Amino acid sequence: AALTLLGGSVAAVVVWKWLGKKMILKKMEEARKTRDESLKKMAKAVQQFREQVPSVQTDAILSLPLLELAERLREGSLSPRTVLYTYLEKALEVNQQTNCLRHFIPECEEQLQEIQQQKEKGLLYGIPVSIKDHISHKGHLSTCGLVQCLDTLMKEDSVLVKVLKRQGAIPFAITNVPQSLFSYDCSNLIFGQTLNPFNHQKSPGGSSGGEGALIAGGGSILGIGSDIGGSIRLPSSFCGLCGLKPTAERLRWVLGGWTIVWHILLLNVDICSCPTPVSCALGPMARDVDSLALCMRALLCEEMFQLDPTVPPIPFNREVYCSSNPLRVGYYDTDGYFPLPPCMRRAVKETRSALQAAGHQLVPFSPPRIPYVMTELFLKTFFADGGRAWLDVFTGDIVDPSLKQQVSSCKIPRLVKKMLAVFLKPLQFLLHLKLKDVIIISTCRSVKEMWNHHHQIQAYRSEFITRWKELHLDVMLCPVLGPAFTTGYPGKLIGAISSTMLYNVLNFPAGVVPVSTVTEADEEELKLYQGCCDDPWDRTLKQAVSGAVGMPVAVQCVALPWQEELCLRFMKEVETLSREK
Repeated sequence: AALTLLGGSVAAVVVWKWLGKKMILKKMEEARKTRDESLKKMAKAVQQFREQVPSVQTDAILSLPLLELAERLREGSLSPRTVLYTYLEKALEVNQQTNCLRHFIPECEEQLQEIQQQKEKGLLYGIPVSIKDHISHKGHLSTCGLVQCLDTLMKEDSVLVKVLKRQGAIPFAITNVPQSLFSYDCSNLIFGQTLNPFNHQKSPGGSSGGEGALIAGGGSILGIGSDIGGSIRLPSSFCGLCGLKPTAERLRWVLGGWTIVWHILLLNVDICSCPTPVSCALGPMARDVDSLALCMRALLCEEMFQLDPTVPPIPFNREVYCSSNPLRVGYYDTDGYFPLPPCMRRAVKETRSALQAAGHQLVPFSPPRIPYVMTELFLKTFFADGGRAWLDVFTGDIVDPSLKQQVSSCKIPRLVKKMLAVFLKPLQFLLHLKLKDVIIISTCRSVKEMWNHHHQIQAYRSEFITRWKELHLDVMLCPVLGPAFTTGYPGKLIGAISSTMLYNVLNFPAGVVPVSTVTEADEEELKLYQGCCDDPWDRTLKQAVSGAVGMPVAVQCVALPWQEELCLRFMKEVETLSREK
């Protein structure tokens, strides 16, 4: 009888799990169907426009830089309607190749009518803008690639979208993201894998990967992403774009699906009633630095400051951005934690030489204690409870293959993790092994420990700024992860983001500028790459970036907090010198 009862219980659990999975798959299928219908509407609207206006010079419009396009729209030599439908058509084409779109925004037609009735033309008048999935737009989902977010339509636009519209921009598309956003690939089981437009074997990066693919493919001229570990800078690096992560509080944070994920992840912090130690930053992505500067200038306006009084009322300082004074530039080509491929270090060295030749002063710099920052400060912020809260994000969902390694690590029993931590942590620092998952991360077991964790982050920021000030630096030149990984590899190398993660912990503005491409010589040199000690992670990185000849190679530019204009000015200098070369 007991065996019969046990067998019946097991059968009931199996049936219950099967039914649950079936419901999840049905929800996913319905979401895909809704997405496909929205793209069909988009294609139909483009076709109708084509029939009405058959003589549009599509290539000429798509080739215009943002500043020139904005000027043509404001003076009236191009109509917002023509520009919008030109980009809609191109976005559909890019999506067919890369699967970068999550949804079309049909309300762009209403916004088109609205801007033509405005008394004053905003700085982004008539500019089509794409936005990342979790940035809320009224009447649309904000999914974060999660099934639990498929039921709730946003009731209002986020502050950032309101300001974009006020400045005359036309949000027209919502782009794809990785499941839970906690990945620098771009894959979820609802809407699928987004591909790099330059090489479909490669990832566009993440979590703003849909933005990266769409802009790099020519289907958008300006996009808005977000960055909490490199999510603007990594897609920009992988896709050959310019991207800026501002100081987190410089722009209004997001309303949307990410709010759910963020609150779950930082449940401990909410309990402590203290500010988040590592904040999410919103920022622009585009083809050139001038586009980023125009976007920041448009967003840092009175409308932003009125809608959200917590945003410091600091307008964009054009004088700093347009300055031509020589800069004192700190630089390094490795952080001593995760040695990057030869081409990325070459990019820093060549850029350093070009800056020096242009009259800037270059000063060697060594970022302190990066292994400590990565494990004890950055990852501990998100996995303070050993990862249990992050696992809750996947309730009623199926985990994407790209995240299975991290999820499996979080599921290891706490006692086993503690034992592994005791044995492995000394090896990590003594032998420089890159033990890149949450197995060895310390947890915060009390409110006191959480406060201490926050204090450690503040202490590290003070230490870093003191070293910066002692050298009298204006800005920093350093590497960024790249070139583009083969799809599926980002999930195996979470620790490889140390180059970008550092400036989230520090909350410094940081941007990425493409300066070169991978050469045959780089590919040959990669065969000799051994990283720190030719360990499994070094070998995995080698596999991830191989076969990338012709792919973009970028550098990272950094300034002190609240100095976005100086960061952009430095990025512009790097961009100009790389184009001259």
